[in-house]
Amino acid sequence: MPIKTFSPTTPSRRHMTTLDNSGLSKVKPEKSLLEALKKNSGRNSYGRITVRHRGGGNKIKYRIIDFKRDKIDVPAKVLTLEYDPNRSANIALLEYSDGEKRYIIAPFGLSVGDTVMSSEKADIKPGNCLPLANIPVGTFIHNIELYPGKGAQLVRSAGTAAQLMAKEGINAQIRLPSGEVRVVRQECKAVIGQVGNLDYENVQIGKAGRNRHMGWRPTVRGSVMNPVDHPHGGGEGKSPIGRSGPVTPWGKPTLGYKTRKKNHRTDKQIIKRRNGK
Repeated sequence: MPIKTFSPTTPSRRHMTTLDNSGLSKVKPEKSLLEALKKNSGRNSYGRITVRHRGGGNKIKYRIIDFKRDKIDVPAKVLTLEYDPNRSANIALLEYSDGEKRYIIAPFGLSVGDTVMSSEKADIKPGNCLPLANIPVGTFIHNIELYPGKGAQLVRSAGTAAQLMAKEGINAQIRLPSGEVRVVRQECKAVIGQVGNLDYENVQIGKAGRNRHMGWRPTVRGSVMNPVDHPHGGGEGKSPIGRSGPVTPWGKPTLGYKTRKKNHRTDKQIIKRRNGK
């Protein structure tokens, strides 16, 4: 989708850009596939803030997405392409030949009126879902399962695509968008093609208010706080942080500090790390 710019009527408007959604269907979302979405403002079940700088934002409803694609060998027609406020990618409304409707993440190149299917014998074209065992090596894929039947967990955001690199025994090797090469069982499903809405990464927010609409609250630098509030705080004027490196409000390093557990249970499934090691 093309990027839309604005006349610089205000300083914030000068650099603000949005996606031109003229290519999307001008319809209301399918009511049977909507759910109420409760805001937690970054709080867990105990009411404690576990994700900072969240809160407010526009009221939105969740679109139920079919990540499992478990309606096998039934062709579906694409009725609409729609905006989804819950994710960076757009979504497509499918109507199966038996009348059931479901949402899927819209891949690049999918159009209204196209037919897609989830089947072991499906064609290798965008939107079709197949087990990795039935996908040719070298194919670009998205919406990849990690565990058979659980539903897609990998490569779901706008513009992303993974590549099927090899097959060996019961496993397949997949190169993820980060560069990581990971082993996944061949019976896991994946969708052919690249996730659509490629220009999403080029959008410039432009103003603070737009971030507030998305539920993000302001982030305050530690260096402007008091010593009681942050390790970087205090001092006269603009002071150095007084440490060998920046830290979090709780004293943990923020640069070069590995947070992944040692001996993680999925380490054996990673052939090559995203940083090339």
